[in-house]
Order: sequence, then structure tokens, then C-alpha cells
Amino acid sequence: MLLPDRAPSRTPWRINGIDISPDGHHLAFVTESVSERQEKVSEFEIYSVDLSNASPDRPPNQITHNEALEQHIHWALDNKHIFFDVELGSVEGKYEDNQTRLYWVDADTGETQRWARDFTGAVQNYSLAKDGGVVATGRLGTEVQVYGEANPAAPFAKQAGWTGTYEQISAAEHSLRIAFIYSTLEKPTEVYIADSVDKLLEARPITFFNHIFAERDLPQGKPYRWTADDGTKVEGMLMYPPGKFESRNLPMFVFIHGGPADADGNHFEADWYQWDRLAATQGWLVFEPNYRGSSGYGDKFLQQIVPEIVSRPGKDILEGVDALIKDGIADPNRLAIGGYSYGGYMTNWLITQTTRFKAAVTGAGAVEHTANWGNDDTTFDDAYFLGGLPWEQAKRYHDEAAVFQMNKVRTATHIVAGADDIRVAVAEDYLLDHALHNLGIPGTLLIFPGEGHSLDKNPWHGKIKVREELKWLSKYGGI
Repeated sequence: MLLPDRAPSRTPWRINGIDISPDGHHLAFVTESVSERQEKVSEFEIYSVDLSNASPDRPPNQITHNEALEQHIHWALDNKHIFFDVELGSVEGKYEDNQTRLYWVDADTGETQRWARDFTGAVQNYSLAKDGGVVATGRLGTEVQVYGEANPAAPFAKQAGWTGTYEQISAAEHSLRIAFIYSTLEKPTEVYIADSVDKLLEARPITFFNHIFAERDLPQGKPYRWTADDGTKVEGMLMYPPGKFESRNLPMFVFIHGGPADADGNHFEADWYQWDRLAATQGWLVFEPNYRGSSGYGDKFLQQIVPEIVSRPGKDILEGVDALIKDGIADPNRLAIGGYSYGGYMTNWLITQTTRFKAAVTGAGAVEHTANWGNDDTTFDDAYFLGGLPWEQAKRYHDEAAVFQMNKVRTATHIVAGADDIRVAVAEDYLLDHALHNLGIPGTLLIFPGEGHSLDKNPWHGKIKVREELKWLSKYGGI
């Protein structure tokens, strides 16, 4: 009978990731708060344990001391460094959100170095190469490509590959082969294998799960660019109805991505969250703006959402709509808008800023920021985006909140949410619904029991969500 080994160490925090060094001598783990809420930055750190001298009575060695939320740890092949990436917070100084960055830390000294320092986009994910370097995917604009780097001082070199989106890259431990997921707007997602990172153009698919999509008349799309009022260049994607690529004067659905540190681009996705193809198939030109706050356009572009958490990106989006109307692409009399999570925030805000949208579909989006800061599980970035805590920036919390401008709303609005959502409390959706009812604006509220923010408890819920959203757009959107 196998008896359980004793614990090598103890921590008061919740362990979020764990890895053993290649030589088996050390264990590393990264922590988060016990509540799984962002209570204190100090609860998110990397620790190591010497397994040759381990004891539950001996505290682990804390390696990092910063204001970052470290994640995805892996021991380097040298048994000395630990790789990690950071999406929220700062390794270098006071808390701030940048595009996702890649680092490694010396497990003995705590000295931290940033990899891909010369890369202006976001490092999406990484894998350790056989030579001790890394292969990674990186987003620049609407493309996600493969890059390689031998050491933190070397350039982050783009590898020759197809246009589109590479995801979940994984390098073999004992060979040069790499595996990845790849897709484009019109090429469905599959898993591919390449004999080495410099042979991406010769990669071959090893799955054919989505071949049925390739047999359909799919929507076609392309990037679209415009200039904001302050001269900043902004980009997004256009998804045309099947058979109407580059047609003009089309009914348009503005579909806003969440995050906000995300972006729409040249990739294939079709689910309850990303249903642009379903909307396009129903006759909509789908406009997906990569507004200020999106990733892939530099840290400055991403940070310009601070402290105007909805008003600055809101201007970007409406200016994109204006440009599409001016170019004769969108019909100004047949406009709709929607989004989920942060896309819901923006939808809720924009229906208070203009009456041009005939229909809105919003999900899991806040309409104010004080209760949202107090109720959700990501309080660090809530306060960061608004430039401070509620009692430090009371006016801004008010001015950037849709609820205080609800009297301007004229748009028929459909709302969805998970009853157990702790990322954006369902109370925000009740508040929006109550405001619409009070104003006599057509609206409906669909709450999924037992669901959190990601609606992943019951697959029927996602199907019902999109079905009802499409019906709402058809009823009120003007097509």
C-alpha cells in the first residue's frame, strides 16, 4: 500500500501553480489569496522549497517581492531560474497594468529579468525550448504570431509563418518539434505539428474537429482603421455577411470585446462569448473595435484607458462607427451594439451617450463602480483603472458610471448574467434592468442559475444566450 508523503512545506495562501525543477531537487509554487479574490498584492508571490531539506515546519523561501500577479510558472532547464508571466500588476514598480510580459527570476537571489523586452505587443503564451530559450506567441495588432528567444538579452525574433493566430504553443522536451493551435478568420481552429520552430510553413494539422465549418459559406472579414479625435490610430475588425464581402450600406452590429486587455483579430472562434459569425450570418456587418485599453498596440495604448475607464474607449468606438458611416459601409439607420463582461460595461455606457443604436445586448457588465469594486474578485485593476479607491476618486467613480446617465437611454436592451457571478456581481444587471423598467425602455433580463462569469456550468445556457440575443437584434435592430 502506498502511504502519502508528508507535506514538504506549508503556506497560509492558496497555491495557484506548482512546478518541480528538472533535476528534481526543488519545488516552486505561486500563490494567491485564500478567498480567490484580489485582497492584497503581497498574497501573489513565487516561493521555492529545497526538497532535500524539506519539512512542514520550515517555511518556504519567498523568491519574488513585487506588485505583480505572477502566473504560469516553469523551471528553466538550468535548474536555477523560474519563468513566469504577468498580465496584472508590475514587477518593476508600483502596481500598473501592462500588456502580458514574460520574466524569469533567479531562485537563489531573487534577481528578475524580463524576456522579450524589445517586443511592443503582448506575449500570449510561452513554452521552453530544448536549447534553454523560449518559443512564444505574441500579439501585434490583429495578428498573433510565433517568436523565439535564446536568452533575455537576445532579440524576440518573429518566425516565418502563416498570417493568422497561433495559440497554446508547446515545445517538445526531447526534440525540436512544436505543437500549436492555429486559425484565421476563414480557417477553423485545429491542432498542428511542426518539425521545428523554423518550419512553421510546413506544419500539418493533426486534428480535423472543425472541418464542417470549412464546408460552409462563411462570413469574410478584414481589419478596419480610423483616427480618433486626439490623432491616435485605432483598429478593429469587420465581419461581413456571407456573400456580401465589402458590400456597402449594411446594417451594423458593434460587438465589443471584453478584458479590456484583449483584442479581436485574424482568428476563428464561435461560441457563446464570441458569436460574431452567427450575427454576420443573420445579415449583420459586425464591427469589432480594438479600442484604447486593448492589447497588441503597445503599453501606452493599453494604459490610456486610465482613468477614463469607459469614456475614452467609448469615444474610440463611436468615432469608429462615425468613420464607417462616412465611408458608406454602415447604414446609420440600422445600428445595434453589444458585448459581454467589459464589453457589457462599454455597451451599458454607450447607450447613455447616443441614441443611434436601435438595439443592445449586454451581459455581465457594470453600470457603476463603487459596489462593483466592493463585490467583484478583481479589485486591484478596478481601482487602478479609475485612478484610486472610491473615497479617493469619488467624482470619477460617479462621472464614469452609466447609472447616473440612464435618463438618456432610448435603446431597447437585452441583459444576460450568471446568478453566481463574482467577477461582475449580478446586482449590476439587476440595477440596469430596474433603471430601464423605470424609464419605460424595452428590456428583458435573462439570469442563468448556478452560472458564474464564464457560463461554463451548462452548455445549454450558452446556446440559449446567443439564441435570445439574436432574436432581440432581429426584433429591435432594424433588419
